[in-house]
Amino acid sequence: MSQPTHDRADPGNYVRIAPDVCLGRNVAIHCFVNLYGCTIGDDTRIGAFVEIQKGVIVGDRCKVSSHTFLCEGVTVEDDCFIGHHVCFINDRYPRATNPDGAPQSESDWAVVPTRVCRGASIGSGAVILCGVTIGAGALVGAGAVVTRDVAPGEVVAGVPARLLRSLDPAEVAEAAAR
Repeated sequence: MSQPTHDRADPGNYVRIAPDVCLGRNVAIHCFVNLYGCTIGDDTRIGAFVEIQKGVIVGDRCKVSSHTFLCEGVTVEDDCFIGHHVCFINDRYPRATNPDGAPQSESDWAVVPTRVCRGASIGSGAVILCGVTIGAGALVGAGAVVTRDVAPGEVVAGVPARLLRSLDPAEVAEAAAR
């Protein structure tokens, strides 16, 4: 298996890391990524086919799995797991055009921030709507659609995501301390 590359532009591996990306120490980045205007913390691993947009902060010791999209406005704290094909949304009412029919530009909408707190895990295929906070040590099940906040230590799943159970406080403390 080849080692990940950190070249800012590596056409052979289809890696594009813009000059404004801040990479921590020992960051592993695999091929087919597009990173711009973001910050990636120490010892974090970024899988293949990942896009991370401007203003996104990914903390230390995180794992962002393949085919994942982190849009502007997302903050992922330390020690988080983001599964394969997770999609974050940053606009409550997306539209292509304004009422007059003109195409929308960046000035026509506001980014709604989303936070994934320390030690949280998000399962593959989950969709995280804007404006939510996923609490420390929380678990989001695969394929869930998160439409509201998830409290620390909660396990949620489904469409829309609903509480399945709460983790024992010791489990939450362990996840948040890792």
